[in-house]
Amino acid sequence: MGDVLAGIHATWEFDTDSVLIRFERGIRTPRLFQSLRERRIPYAALSSVALFPGKRGTVVLHAVPRPGADPLWEAAAGQLKTGCDPYRLALPAERETLAEYYAAELRAVLGPDASLPADRFLVAAPEAPMQFKAYDGRAGFDGSLVSFRWSWTGASSAKWKAGDQTFPVAELCGVEWRSPDAMEGYLRLVPRGAPTDAEVAVPVPGLTAGPDTPGQCVEVDQDPAAVLFGRGYGPVHESLPFAAAVLESVRRTQPAPLVTAPAPVGGPLHDPAGVAERMRHLGELHQAGLVTDAEYSAKKAELLAEL
Repeated sequence: MGDVLAGIHATWEFDTDSVLIRFERGIRTPRLFQSLRERRIPYAALSSVALFPGKRGTVVLHAVPRPGADPLWEAAAGQLKTGCDPYRLALPAERETLAEYYAAELRAVLGPDASLPADRFLVAAPEAPMQFKAYDGRAGFDGSLVSFRWSWTGASSAKWKAGDQTFPVAELCGVEWRSPDAMEGYLRLVPRGAPTDAEVAVPVPGLTAGPDTPGQCVEVDQDPAAVLFGRGYGPVHESLPFAAAVLESVRRTQPAPLVTAPAPVGGPLHDPAGVAERMRHLGELHQAGLVTDAEYSAKKAELLAEL
């Protein structure tokens, strides 16, 4: 696409195969966005695109990632507040026509597997090393090892007895992140061979299966594979990127499933009706003065080439 769409708290830069989201740094920008700074989202990682009215005279362009495509999205598991959703771009209502055009452009480049879960992460995770302070200790990650160092003021006697912990990502199969914005937030590592929910007698939020007694439960504050959050401890902008980075490393150590590529299908690259609709939007933008003559001619040529 090669275009830029500037909104509130972020700017989306459209490329041929991805969109680069650059987050602003400012007192009103969510701290998660400031922590992420920028993210490149391949179009292959998106499942759908929507445009709808926002609050206080805005419209919202919202792209939804495919399940399994973004480690940050997977770690968040639907717990992010609306204002902290990195896939939402709010714009002034007077830019709705322009937003409609880009929404149509994004829909046109969604791949044939957009409705299917991704077989691997397509969006890069935040880079290690990183660390954050939890209520009962300090968590660190260097790219291959996760470490928990217990605090003498907050850690339980069970954690002190177990001692500081180090977990190679090769020995993990997952990460559980519960937002610190909720009650009893935590980050828990899931070792390989840990019992599934079906093997836990009474699955309760905040409880995990014991390593030696799969049918029994252990409170998270007693689990040496978990750290607790609290007011000012493990904030979203620190603990969620941490969880995403660990999750990406864990998945990378697991063997990828065998996937058979579908046979290519002949015919036009895009639906002619869809291209015609995008050309109509382009013409409206040109008439409104939002697209220059040169930009209009170049983009029209690109659309015609898709037929």
